Amino acid sequence: MKILVLNCGSSSIKYQLLEMENADSSRLLAKGLLERIGLEMGEFTHKYNGQKYYEQLPIPNHTEGIKLVLKALVDPEMGVIKDLKEINAVGHRVAHGGELFPKSVRIDKKVIEGIESLCDLAPLHNPGSLQGIHAMEEVLPGIPMVAVFDTSFHSTMPPEAYLYAVPYEYYEKYRVRRYGFHGTSHKFVAEKAAAYLGKNWNDIKIVTCHLGSGASIAAVDHAKSVETSMGFTPVEGLVMGSRTGDLDLGAFMYIMDKEGYNTKEMNTLVNKKSGLVGITGGKQDMRDVREGLVNGDERCTYAYNMFAHRVKKYIGGYMAVMNGADLIVMTGGIGENAWFMREAILENMEGLGIVLDHQINKETIGEAAVISTPDSKVTVVVYPTDEEFVIAQDTYNLVTK
Repeated sequence: MKILVLNCGSSSIKYQLLEMENADSSRLLAKGLLERIGLEMGEFTHKYNGQKYYEQLPIPNHTEGIKLVLKALVDPEMGVIKDLKEINAVGHRVAHGGELFPKSVRIDKKVIEGIESLCDLAPLHNPGSLQGIHAMEEVLPGIPMVAVFDTSFHSTMPPEAYLYAVPYEYYEKYRVRRYGFHGTSHKFVAEKAAAYLGKNWNDIKIVTCHLGSGASIAAVDHAKSVETSMGFTPVEGLVMGSRTGDLDLGAFMYIMDKEGYNTKEMNTLVNKKSGLVGITGGKQDMRDVREGLVNGDERCTYAYNMFAHRVKKYIGGYMAVMNGADLIVMTGGIGENAWFMREAILENMEGLGIVLDHQINKETIGEAAVISTPDSKVTVVVYPTDEEFVIAQDTYNLVTK
């Protein structure tokens, strides 16, 4: 079965075409990225058979963007299939499922209406997903489609973890609560890293750290998410590339009052002008932040240490929530590749049973490996995430039911 996985943002489309032999095995046929959709000039990158195609061209909307993707997949030179009829199903990543969608679902009119009703909770993400769904309906009418939600994996959190200490009526009226994100990644690496060690994730306690420009941590207790750092939106929790992470609301209101900002301007501040970017004065890539630290840049030093401190604090907190942990997983762009940040996070944690093998950690970049010492009571594993595989897997399972 060939499954097209689509991850549609407000002005971008990431895609992969996977061939699924069964629910647990896939082969990547092609993947790519469309950026700057709706702007004067867009960008299109398509990777196939070890080769890469890149073009700058106008991409007025998501429908035209998806037409470009499908055209590339059947192109005589860079295509990987001969006919679009070879695509058996489409899996869509949808950021927010709220309380409506605790698991992945086949897309129908009712599901589309449900996703539309949640746009207020994810105004930057859900509308893009809807555009992708409608575009596929127009371009390949009748093809089976599945929605896979970033929030679903965290639907097992108990009330003490997901409720906020605001008047309860706001939960009842507006469903203001913690939802959590990166669920497909946390689910994938928790299960796969446990299997990598020869263990079943149903039998152990795991702290998963998805560290990238967007970053979050989850406590996975016997295969269920019981806590996660992102909240009602993806702003809460860790220091991120351009997001604040945890912030005293009093400070938020103080800045708003002093600067005379409206809510739209404050939304931009906490989402796009804060985090590493805000602290360093423009650096978002952790490699650039580290370079600044090495060169004695004070603000880069602050940002670097703040990122590590916040992750370390959450790991310890989640171990307390679960009364210990058997496994810690590092994933995401920083978690998989930035050995220096893993070291900053995990050193001096012997009191919690975590002992890092500094040499193996330094040698591990972008591949699965155990980076703790044999006598470490808590095993630490680097495991590359594959959110597209999870989307394809859920799509396969629902379509073949």
